[in-house]
Amino acid sequence: MRLQSAIFDMDGTLLDSMYIWNDLGPNLLRAGGIEPGPELRDKLRTVTVREGAAYCRETYGLPQTVDEIVAQIEGQVEDFYFHQVQAKPGVQKFLSLLKMEGVWMYVATATDRRLAEAALRHAGISQYFRGMLTCPEVGAGKNHSPEIYERAMRRLRSNKKDTVVFEDALHAIQTAKSAGFRVAAVYDPSAEEDQEEIKRIADYYIRSFDEMFESEVLK
Repeated sequence: MRLQSAIFDMDGTLLDSMYIWNDLGPNLLRAGGIEPGPELRDKLRTVTVREGAAYCRETYGLPQTVDEIVAQIEGQVEDFYFHQVQAKPGVQKFLSLLKMEGVWMYVATATDRRLAEAALRHAGISQYFRGMLTCPEVGAGKNHSPEIYERAMRRLRSNKKDTVVFEDALHAIQTAKSAGFRVAAVYDPSAEEDQEEIKRIADYYIRSFDEMFESEVLK
């Protein structure tokens, strides 16, 4: 079945950017003379920036307010998103093909809108999407609720049968699948340890968007 609509995660799915996020929490704490615990990376993988800032403040007793921590984190990634980030291999070609075939597309991301819009512009792919939703705007992270996918689907005037969600993270794939969406899992090194489970539950699995031209998603 051909796609009518597609919902794309951004970091780790469309963009080669997860490596930036992986070190933000540890670097934030070490800058204040605090050694992060072994659980930190896994904890921060499934939350929004604000939720992660609140967790670090509460767990490690940081003196800054949550707003100050969020500003510090955003400052660290701003230059990367505005001037450095790149789309993953095959992404632009795949999005161009979908657009030519009349597929409507939306971005659903946990990243702040200002940063996400800058990242998509710099990567040269912002023009393919009819819009964007962020977890802060929706009021729930992808580990808690499928609302961001549901709302994007409604804006695309589609339904779950004709929509595919593209995601790289296990928790997001689980959420979308549980809500009844078809899911195309996109490999990213940041989720290396989750690949077997991701392969088990996703409807489609690709190592690169270059593979999509032979995938059942387009047939």
